[in-house]
Amino acid sequence: MKFLKLFFILLCAAVCAAAYAAFNTYTCFDEGENYTFFCGDTSRECDIITVKGGAALKRLTLRDINGESTTYGALDLENFLGKVNGKIEFTEKLSDSTNYYCSANLPYSVELYGKQINLHICVKEDSVTVASPIIFGGY
Repeated sequence: MKFLKLFFILLCAAVCAAAYAAFNTYTCFDEGENYTFFCGDTSRECDIITVKGGAALKRLTLRDINGESTTYGALDLENFLGKVNGKIEFTEKLSDSTNYYCSANLPYSVELYGKQINLHICVKEDSVTVASPIIFGGY
């Protein structure tokens, strides 16, 4: 009987620890229309995993995450930069988009043009994609 009580207490502790880990899993950004994880040790061998919902739970199942991205229909750039303590380091204008490369309080980073960049924001006419450290692949 004593063994069963001890076993039950240990089982409850394990369930509580698992629930704590699951509910404290975070993503870099609030989920947008989709959420993408970049996994692997280099951008050339990067696995791109996109989910339409439940990004925090999906994060629990992934290994070697080296970046995250999401897409919004619209974004208040100034407010967003304030939330992540972001500062625009340089801007790139293309024919169909404007790209902002920023330093911010986010976990991933790369060096571009001698600056540590860990937030990339691509503003198009109908959407805004944000990524840390940068958007991999086509955008």
